[in-house]
Amino acid sequence: MKKVIVVGGGAAGMMAAITAAKKCEVILIEKNDRLGKKLFITGKGRCNLTNACESDRFFQSVTTNSKFMYSAFYSFDNNMTMSFFEDAGLPLKVERGDRVFPVSDHSSDVIGVLKTLINRNSNIKLMLNTRISDIIIDNGKVIGVLLDKGEKIYSDYVIVCTGGISYPLTGSTGDGYIFAENAGHKVIMTQPSLVPFNIKESFCKDMMGLSLKNVALNVICGKKRVFCEQGELLFTHFGISGPLVIKASAYIHKYLGKELRMYIDLKPALSEDELDVRITKDFNKYINKNFNNALNDLLPQKLINPIVELSGIDPFKKVNSITKEERFRLVRTIKEFELTFVSLRGYEEAIITKGGVNVKEINPSSMESKLVKGLYFAGEVLDVDAITGGFNLQVAWSTGRLAGLSVAEESEEN
Repeated sequence: MKKVIVVGGGAAGMMAAITAAKKCEVILIEKNDRLGKKLFITGKGRCNLTNACESDRFFQSVTTNSKFMYSAFYSFDNNMTMSFFEDAGLPLKVERGDRVFPVSDHSSDVIGVLKTLINRNSNIKLMLNTRISDIIIDNGKVIGVLLDKGEKIYSDYVIVCTGGISYPLTGSTGDGYIFAENAGHKVIMTQPSLVPFNIKESFCKDMMGLSLKNVALNVICGKKRVFCEQGELLFTHFGISGPLVIKASAYIHKYLGKELRMYIDLKPALSEDELDVRITKDFNKYINKNFNNALNDLLPQKLINPIVELSGIDPFKKVNSITKEERFRLVRTIKEFELTFVSLRGYEEAIITKGGVNVKEINPSSMESKLVKGLYFAGEVLDVDAITGGFNLQVAWSTGRLAGLSVAEESEEN
């Protein structure tokens, strides 16, 4: 029986090990003291393990190298993923946005199912608290791995599933990129993704904790609209976060270093004319009040001072003396609440890593390296990433499954 070493016990690694073990002897090596450490914190501890969308939407949601995913996805798509877990004894549910969670709402149950499948399989040997320092290659072919203490473990195949750099406390420290480069692969520059934004304006800190639902975030570079969607946004001590911002971060990497204009439409359901009518109605209600005391029906309290300041209207001006031109400025300020983008937050807060092993050097129908025989890559270590909603974990399941299946089929042929 052929021997396979799977490096990394995250989502892709566990899936690869379980799949390869059907035909091969597998050694699953994890440097942490337990499997699935990053998986444990996904979906705020609930584990959004896939998305129940149609295939077209899946590929639209993969923002980097979606075409590379065709073979992997169609060999193990989201429906197959759901069946895999339900057949293993994990009941699932579908929530808003087609996001799939375990019924229990506990990510530990997802990990538990995978651990059970691994522990019950006599073909899988699990090595925890074990660090690999390099992949051993001889004459263009994998022959094993080198442990950090100098020990060599020989094998016919190696599947690298080490993840990226995001959430480094979970063990994602970029080891796989070093292994890939040592093997001759190009690694596309890595960046934090699905991450909040640092914003210049100090009023963000003043509004810390304010959550806005059903607002629209617009990001523009030059004349190009980079992102424009509606959703929930949160002000923080450093800038902005929330689902809308996290999603936007997946689209702006190629524009970093250029001048980005960013603004929030605080009332996207109203046109400028409709908003003007609404403001006029409020002004008639508070006709004898100062301007800064006449916006309570329209805006959250924490937003009022920034809006007043940006509108350029004297906060102590009586509402009954505000001109039509000033009212129009107020409308524009609310519809285009502008923010100055500074930077993305770091890997410590990033859900995933953008960049990774260049997929042009990976066979998409097997996940095998085109440069080194018997070397495979799966999961976040690859230069493939997607938006939030379970899509990134589906990338991990699909690529891990395909790598394990390819190894199993290769071993049978030989």
